[in-house]
Amino acid sequence: MGKTLEIKNLHAGIKNNEILKGVTLSVGAGETHVIMGPNGAGKSTLGCCIMGSPSYEVMGGSITFEDEDITEEETEKRAKAGIFLTFQNPIEIPGITLADFIKSAVDAKNGSKCRYMTFRKELDSNMDKLSMDRAYADRDLNVGFSGGEKKKAEILQMLMLSPKLAILDETDSGLDIDAVKVVSDGVKAFHENNDGALIIITHSTRILEALKVDAVHILVDGEIVKSGDESLINEINSEGFEKYL
Repeated sequence: MGKTLEIKNLHAGIKNNEILKGVTLSVGAGETHVIMGPNGAGKSTLGCCIMGSPSYEVMGGSITFEDEDITEEETEKRAKAGIFLTFQNPIEIPGITLADFIKSAVDAKNGSKCRYMTFRKELDSNMDKLSMDRAYADRDLNVGFSGGEKKKAEILQMLMLSPKLAILDETDSGLDIDAVKVVSDGVKAFHENNDGALIIITHSTRILEALKVDAVHILVDGEIVKSGDESLINEINSEGFEKYL
């Protein structure tokens, strides 16, 4: 398989405050990579830079997605190309339902409007996979949703969009054991049904227990200080990040 994402010597930050200090990362099609590290290491910054967040400035290096340099591309173009990012704290958007929001995103990605009944049938099926009450589809996006339902709604968006690269930023944060299992099953379903790559940003490992992980990277103070296989997860669980600080 070819490379979905190539990051070379990426330096990035906010207003001359350098957060990423030369990150190099290569993710192949269909692979699952885990980014771990202590709070403040730059994990979320990395995800935002891949997505093209205007809040961050790329100060050096490059980001290539499916052999195209996207270092300077706008977020919208990256999303239409097949990059998807979840958020630690999904925002509420009154006035637009979850179903309408997802349909708009699907139509934008496909470049044409899909039939509503076809869309709704697929939406209901994916909501069932996430043990999500179908009534949430007709509620305003994230308004009044619990933390767990907000995270499920993001995984639902991922399943519907079938991105080529999904970046999950602390998706398991704040969830109880049952909710983590449901979200983990959703991520597993995503992997089983398409060849999209996954980058999972986390400092917990509960969401990883049912997943096949191809590579683990330890990010500390804006640099990847070690990469390895999934055995690194067990090392961090037992020893923490102290030896890398």
